[in-house]
Amino acid sequence: MGGAAGFGRLMGATVFDAVLLDVGGVLMYPDPAVLAPALSFYGATTDHAAYFRAHFAAMAVKSADGAPESDWSGFDREFVSRVGVGTADTDEAAHVLGRTRHAHIWRAAVPGSRDALVRLNMLGVPVGIVSNASGQVESVLRRAGICQVGDGPHPSVLCVVDSHLVGVAKPDPAIFEFALPHLDRIERSRIAYVGDSVTMDVGGATAAGLVPVLFDPFDDAAHLFEGMRIGSLAEIVALFGD
Repeated sequence: MGGAAGFGRLMGATVFDAVLLDVGGVLMYPDPAVLAPALSFYGATTDHAAYFRAHFAAMAVKSADGAPESDWSGFDREFVSRVGVGTADTDEAAHVLGRTRHAHIWRAAVPGSRDALVRLNMLGVPVGIVSNASGQVESVLRRAGICQVGDGPHPSVLCVVDSHLVGVAKPDPAIFEFALPHLDRIERSRIAYVGDSVTMDVGGATAAGLVPVLFDPFDDAAHLFEGMRIGSLAEIVALFGD
């Protein structure tokens, strides 16, 4: 990974006291073990690394389109193209992707995600989760071994805010109000929110008064956002200490 690597540290005048994280495209992404068999029928590669790469290219298209949470059409077309589906099969493959990309298959761990949470725990950094989801995200994170709320065998977070359960979704800034009480009255301007969508995550965090940090490991969204971008969660850890 990495054209954006180091960018967060270059903007290192920003000091945070806490961090909130998105899940999709930051900690987890759609499981290639599910998507590859469905899309290989249309000529797509079965190389799982290509599916990780495709996610961020497709998310940049979704952001550039300004598409709401309910519209993944541009994402789907870009995604299938990136994994090798030819032009003649794009429409059908994109339809299949849209039908296959269920909330519960966002379960493949982004490389380094668990390790970053372990390090943030060791540094004593307050960490929470705020995700547009379908009621499943806390159990998926726990089952995948990424994190859990409170003490246990996995890295600990203070809260998991699931949009389905709280009734409000990004980019509506109100979703963050469910996480902020867990951060012990830390000023909003000293809380980073890490997400992979300019529209949903940057827009929502900015409106909430938080500092948006775009997870952009391949520089796909460099032309869409002039603020802080990172190429790995290790860069967030580095902002709190070595």
